[in-house]
Amino acid sequence: MSTDVEQRAAGRADRAATRPKKSNGQWKIDGREPLNGNEVFKAEDNGLNVRARIEEVYAKSGFASIDPDDLHGRFRWWGLYTQRKPGIDGGRTATLEPHELEDEYFMLRVRIDGGRLTTEQLRTIADISNEFARGTADLTDRQNIQLHWIAIEDVPEIWRRLEAVGLQTTEACGDVPRVILGSPVAGIAADELIDPTPAIEEISRRYIGDESLANLPRKYKTAITGHPSQDVVHEINDCSFVAVEHPEHGIGYDLWVGGALSTVPRFAERLGAWVAPDQVVETWLGVTEIFRDYGYRRLRNKARLKFLMAEWGPEKFREILETEYLGYRLADGPAPAKPLTEGDHVGVHRQADGKYYIGVSLIAGRASGTLLGQMVDIAEKYGSTRLRTTPHQKILFLDIPEDDIDAVVADLDAVGLSSRKDLFRRSTIACTGIEFCKLAIVETKQTAADTIATLEARLAEIDLPHPISLHLNGCPNSCARIQTADIGLKGQLVTTDDGEQKPGFQVHVGGGLASSDRDEAGLGRTVRGLKVTADDLSDYVETLVRRFLAGRSETETFSEWAHRVDDEELV
Repeated sequence: MSTDVEQRAAGRADRAATRPKKSNGQWKIDGREPLNGNEVFKAEDNGLNVRARIEEVYAKSGFASIDPDDLHGRFRWWGLYTQRKPGIDGGRTATLEPHELEDEYFMLRVRIDGGRLTTEQLRTIADISNEFARGTADLTDRQNIQLHWIAIEDVPEIWRRLEAVGLQTTEACGDVPRVILGSPVAGIAADELIDPTPAIEEISRRYIGDESLANLPRKYKTAITGHPSQDVVHEINDCSFVAVEHPEHGIGYDLWVGGALSTVPRFAERLGAWVAPDQVVETWLGVTEIFRDYGYRRLRNKARLKFLMAEWGPEKFREILETEYLGYRLADGPAPAKPLTEGDHVGVHRQADGKYYIGVSLIAGRASGTLLGQMVDIAEKYGSTRLRTTPHQKILFLDIPEDDIDAVVADLDAVGLSSRKDLFRRSTIACTGIEFCKLAIVETKQTAADTIATLEARLAEIDLPHPISLHLNGCPNSCARIQTADIGLKGQLVTTDDGEQKPGFQVHVGGGLASSDRDEAGLGRTVRGLKVTADDLSDYVETLVRRFLAGRSETETFSEWAHRVDDEELV
């Protein structure tokens, strides 16, 4: 009889003989040997374990004491990235090493699953911003709030304050389940199909911080909505649940898998499966575990779930999900209907209980500790204690009495928060940009603000049939979803006619999601050589908008027009 050692050796030999010549690093197929540096440090120590070292060692001994694998790897599991050192221009982004680009301060991402906030929680974030983050605060397009200028010595106290009011930074970054996007009007909208809050809360409570899911191949993004506007950009998330009514089973969710943008954009695909409300959590867990076990780990740039979906296709993915992970077959189900309303929730809207919520636009998500505090003051002045962040860098004020609407709108206007359907403020999104991000090449937030102000002054007389979305990204990674904007701008250095290099953008036109004014999701069109400097951006967008209005057919959207016309119309 062979020994256990001999049996294991024979098993390894058999597996080796059947492996592909180039392993993808799939745990269930290739074994768990780390195949790149990131996989090595994750195998050596779970990213969640770094919290103890931050609290007991690094916060006491300072930045210089931080182990490099913790600093550039495991810190992300607790929402911490080093920020860009001031004064390094975009031309040096790709030529300097990470330690040369980074400052001894951090971006800290506060995780807000479903965008649900109380005024007490937002007041806490505002106070942290003012005391520890030089007054910085940005609303992201994943419903988080990001702070900057955070010193390692202050992190334990910041955690204590956040967790005292039910907030966390756990797995806000890293190769983990990131924040769960949820409908900002969950549980309050008069036209909601189903409230996804119980599912979002159960996933967060049971699985965020669970060591068994804390080493995924790369980041993993989830979105769940019960609102007919499909307000969580489900087409570009790894795993999404979209409310739909089944002709036999009633209201449940349509399951989408494998979406993501970045440099290789791919839309999620429907599995054709109807998920009952009480099946959402275990179905989410099954999809997540498939990614953990079968996702590619050899190359970081191939490690997102979209690449596995591209190889398997939705039929095989569903089969594996049902047979290996769920143990039962999901019902077949219909696709959700096309949305008939905008998913950003800007404006004044009636709630199911007769009160109102008011959605307001910031300028490209830029806030401050002072502004967050003013938001709390306004909400509480009118008896509201609930707010919601959105996947569009907006914020909603809930539970406003009808008699107070005009007064609330006026108070919001006074601090620069617009509930009007502004020409460009409403539809502009911008990433962090070179101000703080080590990957960025160009500035985004101030460029967006300047462009909005110029365009709304120059185009004040026009009446657009639909908002035209303008998304600015500081690098190719598409944190601001440039491929799905009407006008998407990818940051790069642009060489002018006289040979000078200036900050600018490659232009994508005509992108959009089904939750915008498109019939279906589609990527923006690129025109060879179509680039614009940051200085010329307002002129370019104004020209493009006027050409669209002059040349569109009666019912044509900007996206349809942009894909129809010749290249010359877009240059």
